[in-house]
Amino acid sequence: MKKNMGTLDRILRVIIALAIGVLYYMGMISGTVAIVLSVLALVFLATSLVSTCPLYLPFNISTRPKG
Repeated sequence: MKKNMGTLDRILRVIIALAIGVLYYMGMISGTVAIVLSVLALVFLATSLVSTCPLYLPFNISTRPKG
């Protein structure tokens, strides 16, 4: 897959995923909300690791710097 995520995009996704993890660990989210947010956090971490967001592909979006 073509990489389409810039550094800032990747960092923000990791920060959001970590924040969701902390909220879950501290018991501030639970139930269905916790499950949905946990899945979202896992997706954010996975896309950050591979530098590719599948949702960006159909719209031809890229946050990577040109060059």
